[in-house]
Amino acid sequence: MRNVLKAATLESKFPLLAVEHDCILSKDADITVAYKVELPELFTVTSAEYEAIHSAWLKAIKVLPNYCIVHKQDWFMEERYTPDIQKDEMSFLSRSFERHFNERPFLNHTCYLFLTKTTKERSRSQSNFNALTRGFIIPKEIQDKDTAVKFLESCEQFERIINDSGFVSITRMGNDEIVGTQSQAGIIEKYFSLSQEETTCLQDMELSPGEMKVGDKYLCLHTLSDAEDLPGRIGTDMRYEKLSTDRSDCRLSFASPVGLLLSCDHIYNQYLFIEDSAENLRKFEKSARNMQSLSRYSRGNQINKEWIDQYLNEAHSFGLTSIRSHFNVMAWSDDVEELKHIRNDVGSQLALMECKPRHNTVDAATLYWAGMPGNGGDFPAEESFYTFIEPALCFFTEETNYRSSPSPFGIKMADRVSGKPLHVDISDLPMKKGIITNRNKFILGPSGSGKSFFTNHMCRQYYEQGTHIVLVDTGNSYQGLCNLINRKTNGLDGVYFTYTEENPISFNPFFTDDNVFDIEKRESIKTLILTLWKRDNEPPSRAEEVALSNAVSQYIEKLKTNKQLEPSFNTFYEFVRDDYKKVLEEKKVREKDFDIANFLNVLEPYYRGGEYDFLLNSDKQLDLLSKRFIVFEIDAIKDHKILFPVVTIIIMEVFINKMRRLKGIRKQLIVEEAWKALSSPNMAEYLKYMCAPVKAA
Repeated sequence: MRNVLKAATLESKFPLLAVEHDCILSKDADITVAYKVELPELFTVTSAEYEAIHSAWLKAIKVLPNYCIVHKQDWFMEERYTPDIQKDEMSFLSRSFERHFNERPFLNHTCYLFLTKTTKERSRSQSNFNALTRGFIIPKEIQDKDTAVKFLESCEQFERIINDSGFVSITRMGNDEIVGTQSQAGIIEKYFSLSQEETTCLQDMELSPGEMKVGDKYLCLHTLSDAEDLPGRIGTDMRYEKLSTDRSDCRLSFASPVGLLLSCDHIYNQYLFIEDSAENLRKFEKSARNMQSLSRYSRGNQINKEWIDQYLNEAHSFGLTSIRSHFNVMAWSDDVEELKHIRNDVGSQLALMECKPRHNTVDAATLYWAGMPGNGGDFPAEESFYTFIEPALCFFTEETNYRSSPSPFGIKMADRVSGKPLHVDISDLPMKKGIITNRNKFILGPSGSGKSFFTNHMCRQYYEQGTHIVLVDTGNSYQGLCNLINRKTNGLDGVYFTYTEENPISFNPFFTDDNVFDIEKRESIKTLILTLWKRDNEPPSRAEEVALSNAVSQYIEKLKTNKQLEPSFNTFYEFVRDDYKKVLEEKKVREKDFDIANFLNVLEPYYRGGEYDFLLNSDKQLDLLSKRFIVFEIDAIKDHKILFPVVTIIIMEVFINKMRRLKGIRKQLIVEEAWKALSSPNMAEYLKYMCAPVKAA
């Protein structure tokens, strides 16, 4: 009985013979080396850097021998975010953040590079003479041992050039990554199932011109296989209008519309066929002569002759290498109706590149088969077009999606394209890489753009990672976060200083938990009292500074010896009025050198019963050195001539004390609405000092 079935087994048509020594060997003796490619992140590459990446690819490809195939394969697979909420130390807000993004769809990018050494005859085979339609005959050329050795040496040079560029890194894949293991699928198995999952299941394939299916997935294929389909001008990068302004450009690679900007499951294949350039040019010379001789019979022949002349002039004038290239986008869906929308989306994205979208149905099965890792030699030659290496490389996608930072410290942010959460380190990792010289941050944006929202988000996560935060606020933007921390720690942390008539702002700069008064603490107390005593345009004399410094030092010594003495401005005032006055009289200090009566009179409003007796006599025994989240809300006092300078000095003293005494602990000073704080000369100089860049050792 005659067999009428048209089905064939995959084994009978399978073009690969073996994977040995990290190389793929086809049944036609083609040798392929596979690489995993790491590209720069989206929106992080400038126009000059795109030029540098393009140059690195160009240098690397030029070291490959003739009759090599460079096949770059970019996978874009839609996945869904799975939150990790099982950690015991996660806070309520962290767990809520993760839950909010549960099942969030995003496009995951994986990039492979295959370098294949084939033969002259194989590189020119057409779609009617590939592994799907014929047997396997080993070419004579590939039997030479030196051919394989030279090819592997050139691959090593290729790898070194790309990795030395600093932008793109490639890693050679081993046998297990190519063919897989018992628990993990290899790239060949993933290709036949159109999946990037660790475990896959091979499915039936229907490779017919009208409809192509892999399992339940319907495929559509758009190709760029004719020079007439290409735009008149191309470049290494293009302007991304959505994130660009009149004054700044956001750049993406020229082929980005069919990369991450195409939001569906798809594979973008890029082929470069390295042939004998001199032979190609001789063939074009002969073709040009034939066109010239036939030009009297057809104007089309004359025009074609002019185009060939232009191609030859470019090649000889600039020493360009003649190659063939091909690009295609393979997209799929398990829903026929959705596939129609995907087909339109792919066509529109190609149109954004000013390319003519061509939906290929005739050679779809052949192109799918040639896209198999290691089977580039089966590519149909009629689907490629002649060009040079430089313009062909412009069609390479040169960016990948955002990656989480490997640093353990950082904050959770979201991918601006898909909204997927990412762990981002904007402090330590850039410092380690030499991108920045200090960890200062400047958050700039118009009203309502989300500055305070982001700062709340950042402060909360920094606090949960052990950071000491001192925050200068205007407008109660951080009161909710401070109250949350205060309740969570049962009042042990989360200190909020603000001014109201019922509960005026108050401090006690003389109190410390450990009774330690270092030089910074003494200087801050001295500066605070000078600010209350003298006006900005009234500098103290040297004698007054010495007298005040002695008064502060003797008062601190008395605090250390007399445990019953309550540290506050009241007791300091009484000490100067009673004890220190006697000391000055014994030393016979003249009134013009230090007028103690004037000193006590000026500071009397801050003493018990005075107008501002609440300011420096807080009954809350708070040592801010041990508090990890402190907010100074200064909106109500920013224009007050007395309260604002005092609060400014307290803020400076608190953070300087933390800097000097808390070694090895991360500290953060945040100034909300910084321009208001900068209106104080003392605060302006302090911020200038704090923001000074770190000098290299």
